[in-house]
Amino acid sequence: MWITGTLMLLQALSASGELQQETEPRRLPPPGKLDFGYVPAGVYETLAHYEPGPIGILFHMVHAFLYAVQPNAFPQDLIVKLAKDKFGAIQTEYQKPENIVLTLQAIYYEIGFLVCAAVGLLFAILLPIVGLFFCMCRCCDNCGGEMHQRQRKNADCRRGLLGTLLFSTSLVITIGVLCAYSANQNLSSQVKNIRRLVNSNMRDLHTFANDTPMQIDYLISQYATAKNKVIYDLDNIGPLLGGRIHDQLDKEVHPALDQVLNMAGAMRETKEALENVSVSLEVLQEGTGKLNFNLSLVRTSINRTLNDPGCHDEESDATTAQLCRNIRQSLSQLQISANFTRLPNVNPQLEKVNDVSKTDLSTIVQRGFSSLNNTPHMVVEQTRSVVENVQNLVDGIGNNISSFSKAFPVQSCLSNFTIFVSHAHAKIEDYYPEIDKMDFYRWIGCIALCCMVVLVLAFNYLGLLCGTLGYDKHASPTTRGCISNTGGTMLMAGVGFSFIFSWVLMGVVTSLFLAGGNMEKLVCEPFQSKELFKVVDTPYLIHPEWKNFIPGYMYNDSDLELTAESLYSTCKQNKGIYSALRLDKVFNISSFLNTTVFTKDVVGQLDSVKIDLRGIILLEAEGKQNLLDFSEAGLSEINYADYLEEVNKGVTVVDLLSFARELEAQTDLMPRGPLHTALKGHISTLRQIHRQQIIPMEQAMSALNQSMRFLERTASDLPNKVLAILDAIEAAQYLISHNATHLISQETGKYTATIVGYFHQYTEWVKTSLAMEVAPCKPFSNMVDTAEIMACSFLVDSMNTFWMGLGCSTLFLLPSIILAVKLAKYYRRMDTEDVYDDIPTYETMNRFPRASAPPRHIDW
Repeated sequence: MWITGTLMLLQALSASGELQQETEPRRLPPPGKLDFGYVPAGVYETLAHYEPGPIGILFHMVHAFLYAVQPNAFPQDLIVKLAKDKFGAIQTEYQKPENIVLTLQAIYYEIGFLVCAAVGLLFAILLPIVGLFFCMCRCCDNCGGEMHQRQRKNADCRRGLLGTLLFSTSLVITIGVLCAYSANQNLSSQVKNIRRLVNSNMRDLHTFANDTPMQIDYLISQYATAKNKVIYDLDNIGPLLGGRIHDQLDKEVHPALDQVLNMAGAMRETKEALENVSVSLEVLQEGTGKLNFNLSLVRTSINRTLNDPGCHDEESDATTAQLCRNIRQSLSQLQISANFTRLPNVNPQLEKVNDVSKTDLSTIVQRGFSSLNNTPHMVVEQTRSVVENVQNLVDGIGNNISSFSKAFPVQSCLSNFTIFVSHAHAKIEDYYPEIDKMDFYRWIGCIALCCMVVLVLAFNYLGLLCGTLGYDKHASPTTRGCISNTGGTMLMAGVGFSFIFSWVLMGVVTSLFLAGGNMEKLVCEPFQSKELFKVVDTPYLIHPEWKNFIPGYMYNDSDLELTAESLYSTCKQNKGIYSALRLDKVFNISSFLNTTVFTKDVVGQLDSVKIDLRGIILLEAEGKQNLLDFSEAGLSEINYADYLEEVNKGVTVVDLLSFARELEAQTDLMPRGPLHTALKGHISTLRQIHRQQIIPMEQAMSALNQSMRFLERTASDLPNKVLAILDAIEAAQYLISHNATHLISQETGKYTATIVGYFHQYTEWVKTSLAMEVAPCKPFSNMVDTAEIMACSFLVDSMNTFWMGLGCSTLFLLPSIILAVKLAKYYRRMDTEDVYDDIPTYETMNRFPRASAPPRHIDW
């Protein structure tokens, strides 16, 4: 039924077929991950799993017994050969050697069942015959029919042993009957679950039919996710494509422009350095003259002071005279050391650099950067028409998908399938009363069989009860009480019913054993191990021209790899029916998608993008000339050695502060007076000269030193540096104007791959969703599992447990018969009894009034 229903879905579901990948896959970075969400799906409620509960222990015992009876592996080859011979050739041409071999193989496989069946038939045939002869024998007062019991010393022990054995045997029979009854009740209770399972499966089929159109519509609607992402990237082609091109060019161009920008900074610093040199040189030249004049005045003043008479009176103050001579000798150190008046000025170079600085090279470089940064805008302007064409194509793809999906009557086909399911369900509902009636009759029959055994058990238990309670050990066999006699009679009644019912019970057990055992070994176990599918999927088994019968029947293509096992396993995993039934054979949607979702027109439009970057000017001619003018500013003509030589000299020959401290120390050794006071005044003058003239000159010399060293570094190989910068700019400009085609093509290819990648993600998602989520066919595998549960778990297991319990009880009727016959002699009232010679006559008449024969000595 489920296959027929599935065939009604072929046209409906083929519209959502497998999607084709790119015809020429691009080895490029993957695009951004798109989120298409989850395909909406209903929940299937059928739980195709059966837990038998406590009775499962009995099921396992039956399986173990059947394995012991039939341990051979599943005869796949034998069944395949029999199936190919249509099971008739062996009957009509059994003399052929190959058919004889098949017959022997079948007998070998069934040998365990045949032996057990033979034992059962022998039991069913012989036991009534034995019972007939037993009855005739007892009628002739043989076989225990004589109402005379010989007295033995161990009579009580034998009676107890026989009673115990009969009770134990009856317990085993009782357990067997209870197992049979439990299996009978279990089957009846499980029959009531059939309606629940069938209804659940039918509801799942309705869920399958109702959810499939919604799932297909969801797949189609999610094209908008890919489309919106494509439109977004097209609208942002400037930052995306132009930004990538800019980033790649910037790696080569930015260092060259940075060098120009650094040279512009060097120009500014050079101008400042020349200005500092000019100012410092002027300060130093002016300060040198003033300092020289002031030092001359100080020397003259000190000499005049040293002419004091105190300096020449060696007789009165030799120390002062000596100090004066020392001071006069050190005055020659009070003169300038560096002479800046001979150094030429740098005005010519400064004028040239000022002329160069009139051109703002930094602004020119910034215009180059701005021109390079304008690449995204240039890309937008130059690709405007292509973007519009691609957007139109994307809209057209969406319209084609929508129109294509509407061209297939998915809803109408699924509606027909729903009607079919409802009709089939209604027919099944009509069979429920018949099933219940048949199950009732079966239940009655099984209860009747159990009652046969229960009747024997009732006589056994009542006989044991009455015999045990009514037994009087002081009573003779001929004087036993009524209760004890009744117990023995009931035991014999149980023996009679055992002979009457046992052959019927064994016949039923043997029939059920052959049917249920072979069903378990040939159907249920192979289904669980999937060996049954291998038989069904045997090539050319169903039809001599079909390798695989399912695709041969459905698609007329038996070579297609679609087997019953693969179909069942795929649906068991709840995958889509499209991949399970290979519906792409009905309609291969890949060719359609090749011209819609994955269209070459989109790729062609994007590959036709032409971007011209020759409008980017990195450095204008004015900037280049400015660099050349700077290199010709005459910085190399400055005599840096003379400047640095004078700078490295001190302002004065001696440090004025040190000279002043030494002079002060010598003055402090002199006695106070006019000479001491005058020298103190000269010391103060020296310190004032150092503070007011030496310190500014030292600062100017330091500034001059730094500026000259900077200028020397800048002037070092300046023309070659400028030429190298200009060469780098020319190389970067040539890259942009002539060699950027490969770069643009490469980045355009990446951008195209990103756009196409969104379509590819959509197609792959649809492909995966069709295979895994759209129309999941778990209801169909559930129907197979449900059939297996009803046939094997409900029927076969219960039937096998029934015959096992009933057969066990029937087999133990045989020892029950023997034990009951022997035990009845100890409970029934005898007609005659043994007489003893050594017993007085009066005692014999009192204890054994009906004795007719003396006991044999062997019995004592």
